[in-house]
Amino acid sequence: MEASNFPTLKRIHARRLRELYRSAGWPYQDVIEIELLAAGLLERVPDAKGVDCMRVTNAGIQYLAGAAQGNREALAAHNTLVDIVATAMMRDGRIAWKGLALRAELPNQEGASSRWRMCIPDVFSIRNSSVQAYLEPIVHEIKVSRADLLGDIKNKDKRDAYLNLGGQCWYVLSCNAKGTSIADADEIPVECGVMVYSNERLQVVRVAPKRPSVQLAFSVWMALAKATPVPGAMGADAHLSAADTAPAQFRADHSTEPKLTHA
Repeated sequence: MEASNFPTLKRIHARRLRELYRSAGWPYQDVIEIELLAAGLLERVPDAKGVDCMRVTNAGIQYLAGAAQGNREALAAHNTLVDIVATAMMRDGRIAWKGLALRAELPNQEGASSRWRMCIPDVFSIRNSSVQAYLEPIVHEIKVSRADLLGDIKNKDKRDAYLNLGGQCWYVLSCNAKGTSIADADEIPVECGVMVYSNERLQVVRVAPKRPSVQLAFSVWMALAKATPVPGAMGADAHLSAADTAPAQFRADHSTEPKLTHA
């Protein structure tokens, strides 16, 4: 039975089913388990000592198979849209990376110690310039699932990390089966821009606010230097690495963070 036949069930139900399928079936005795029992995806089975254990039913296995297929389709749609956005950045003359793991500083209350977070923007791009002040780093976060989007925008630390890394942060939204965006622009925090991918085109719904020029931290430069940009993202200069496009101070002395330079 496909996952879509259980509209009231959520990801947490599929996750619990997978956990129980891989385990000895010890009961949790919580609401999630009750809902799975009521849906016929779990059943109580006594063990050798007569203690009730949970067992995934045939319907539960079919549900898991449907959920797995849905996850694969969502991942494929997500990766396709990531590639589309990265290509769009390339065509704008920018250097783009996918799936970079970057360290970003989070805002603190006055007097509090620094907080840091590792984040993985779907697309991170900079202008093809050796002048630090002209790089204009941008983060694009791709969303093809409304549930994933709603969970993401509740995570302020993640968004603050993206804003720390980029002069602009954009949410790029796909459309549902009815051809409408998975969210309205007013559902997205105002500090972020909004694009919608519809009819095979990226459409700007709300422009991301322009922030002061962000000076890339040394750790970000190192991550860029170690990673490979999207093929062709540097046009005729595709053979250059991120270190080749970094400010001269960074190339000459890796012991300090790059400073602003002037043309």
